[in-house]
Amino acid sequence: MVAAVRREVQAILLVLLGTALLRISLFSDSYLRYVRAALQPYLVATGVVLVLLGVASAIATVRALRTDSNPDPAESNHPDHPDHQAAPDEHHGHSHHGGPRIAWLLMLPVLAIVLIAPPALGSYTAQRSESTTVKPAGTEPTFPPLPAGDPLSMTLASFDVRAVWDTAAPLRGRRVKLVGFATSRKGGGWYLTRLTISCCAADALTSKVEIRGSATQAPPPGSWVEVVGVWQPDGRTAQDDTIPALTAAQVTRIPEPRDPYE
Repeated sequence: MVAAVRREVQAILLVLLGTALLRISLFSDSYLRYVRAALQPYLVATGVVLVLLGVASAIATVRALRTDSNPDPAESNHPDHPDHQAAPDEHHGHSHHGGPRIAWLLMLPVLAIVLIAPPALGSYTAQRSESTTVKPAGTEPTFPPLPAGDPLSMTLASFDVRAVWDTAAPLRGRRVKLVGFATSRKGGGWYLTRLTISCCAADALTSKVEIRGSATQAPPPGSWVEVVGVWQPDGRTAQDDTIPALTAAQVTRIPEPRDPYE
């Protein structure tokens, strides 16, 4: 009977976990707070498999309970039948019923996803992380020409790479448009910041651009903005921790993007 109860708990947990995955990946964009958009099909497939496994386990549990409640009369009269033997718990003097109760603790992550929905990484994480501009592969990396556009829309990470590592300095004099959230700068001023993930939020890297310009007032930390301006070269290049500067001509408050990561 205890085994049947444990299978019942397992079935419920599988269905709930699968439902939670489907809720955040198929019926909303919440999964983008934790992983890249390219992983959505895998999350959906995993959720479907978990739900199916839970349903199959529930069906097997119901059948087992029916069998236990309707034993074969011929077997029940046999001296070796389990009913004529002492239960294992009776020999040991204690019960193992604590197992299913502990298993219910696995519900906590599911409830966190469904009810709390932890937010994406943002200004709190970025404020405590150094900006990282990884050098592209190769001793002397080559870059393709920048596309046309005025202003030129770029990701923050791409802007940092071209400003720090592209010796041809194609950004010189070009107006660019960047999107990110504001973080405070020690000593005054502020950074335009964005987090980049390769797989999930656990591997997030921080990209920052120092925003300059007397006409631009620092927005509240964590607020999302679109900045149009011109790269301000100052000789700080060819280092992973270099933070390029941008002289801003326009700063516009915007809603948080659907996908907060680059």
